[in-house]
Amino acid sequence: MITPAPAPASAAAVHAEEPAWLELGQLTERLDLAVDRAMSEAGLWAPELAARAVRQAEGDPAEAAHLLRAHRAAQPRLAVSAPVATSELRVVRRISSAFRNPPGGQILGRTVDYAGRLLDLLPEDEGRTHVIDESPAPADDGHLHHDHEHDHQHSADPSAVERVPGNVLAILREMGLVAPLPERPDDPEPYDITRRPARPGAPRSAWLQTMARGDTGSLVHLWWYGCDWRPDHEIPGELRHGALPVRIAHPHTGEPVTVAEVRVSEVESFYNVPSAAAQHHLGVGYGICFGHNERKSIAMAGLDLALVHYDATSELHHDVLLTLDGLDSTGYAQHLKLPHHVEYRSVLDRAEAAGQDANPPGETV
Repeated sequence: MITPAPAPASAAAVHAEEPAWLELGQLTERLDLAVDRAMSEAGLWAPELAARAVRQAEGDPAEAAHLLRAHRAAQPRLAVSAPVATSELRVVRRISSAFRNPPGGQILGRTVDYAGRLLDLLPEDEGRTHVIDESPAPADDGHLHHDHEHDHQHSADPSAVERVPGNVLAILREMGLVAPLPERPDDPEPYDITRRPARPGAPRSAWLQTMARGDTGSLVHLWWYGCDWRPDHEIPGELRHGALPVRIAHPHTGEPVTVAEVRVSEVESFYNVPSAAAQHHLGVGYGICFGHNERKSIAMAGLDLALVHYDATSELHHDVLLTLDGLDSTGYAQHLKLPHHVEYRSVLDRAEAAGQDANPPGETV
């Protein structure tokens, strides 16, 4: 008896039986905002490691940040990078809400701000073809940013658009609207929150670091709901997204050497803070974080303005320094799923004892 050979399975059927696997390039390109958020909240710039963390965490940003920060804590500290001025930022996106045509021009860049919130319902084959036809171009930092070089530019003179534009804050200082920098600024070593926990009363460098790696949702909520000191909103004078160099001292010559670049989102916001308005100056709030996360940097700049307004013992200082870390809050929620049998038994015993005290035996309620 001859048994006919089984019909060959179709490629689609074979593919359906295989477990889905996301390549790192897919994550860094198509889920780049999720990867950037994980790096920002972990305080570690490592795009491929962040992509692995997002994949391992099944897309959970808090878990991905936890994985990255745990990995970061296990690595040796080989060097401390030299301070870098953000005037060196090579921008791929730069907008100003305060100036229609700021010096250096506006670069709208890659963003969903100007797209309608309509769900993409294209068939999968058409959507895949559309993505391939976009032909993303490789960038210097190892990411494909879908050809930032053809970003939409908004300026009275297109030739005036610069990739390393001047800072709007410097223009306001020249106009006398912002307090000038002191001739000999007091520049102490920044507070390192990875070595010492930040508590109320810590310097400004501590709260800026805390916000830079805080949970994005918590930060935006605290800025939106907790800053009731202002009757209206601050103005982001400048929002920039681009690449900054990372430099360390050469081990033999001692000269600074550029060893890498990191992408950051930076915002400087202005408002009539009472302490600054008394001197006829605008208050300045600053926000910066890893990757492309404009909501976070805007909220950070707004909170920076508010923290200067409030005393160090205020509730806002407490909330910023002690409640914004996503690992702390999610860790607390996670631990509630562990066995709490003894604690639960204690709660029941207390509830029963309270009921007996309120209704002694022999009494009728």
